[in-house]
Amino acid sequence: MSQPKTAPPFAELIAGCERSAVHLETRDVYGVPEEDEDFAAYLSGHRYDLADRASWWNSFHSTVAGAVGRGVTVRRMRVVSEPVTDYIRFEHACTPQNIEAGEDVRWLTRRSARGLLLPASDLWIFDDRLIRYSIFAGDGAFVEDLLDDDPATVKSYADACEQIWQRATPHAEFTI
Repeated sequence: MSQPKTAPPFAELIAGCERSAVHLETRDVYGVPEEDEDFAAYLSGHRYDLADRASWWNSFHSTVAGAVGRGVTVRRMRVVSEPVTDYIRFEHACTPQNIEAGEDVRWLTRRSARGLLLPASDLWIFDDRLIRYSIFAGDGAFVEDLLDDDPATVKSYADACEQIWQRATPHAEFTI
């Protein structure tokens, strides 16, 4: 097994992507400062108007839309506990923004994940050749991103993600 390497920014990784980018999220809460204000507003009742794109569109959406525009398929899977946390409610409410940027998003409850092997960390897989693991602390704080290009590891995680994808529910059908 190769030693994971520190990862360059997401935008750089997806810019080099040619076919597919697969994102797996497995946490029920994230504590990332750049979302604190939006999450607090959500908890206070604020909801974004999807039609008012200027109020929510950001560089992440532009980056994803650019990749999709080049023909890259971007899929996101979220594995969640039930009952869902307020943070997952927030993510669910914001998911139409990801879809507007070109992502295909599916949800899988942990109950429905029985029998599947779930990766221990959130991750992105780029073109079935490179993994970017996102490591978080117990409280959801971001710790670091690491890269892994070991072909056997990439294949193992890609296979696991494909099984999760097949079992997961499309966003439009997943209710909270």
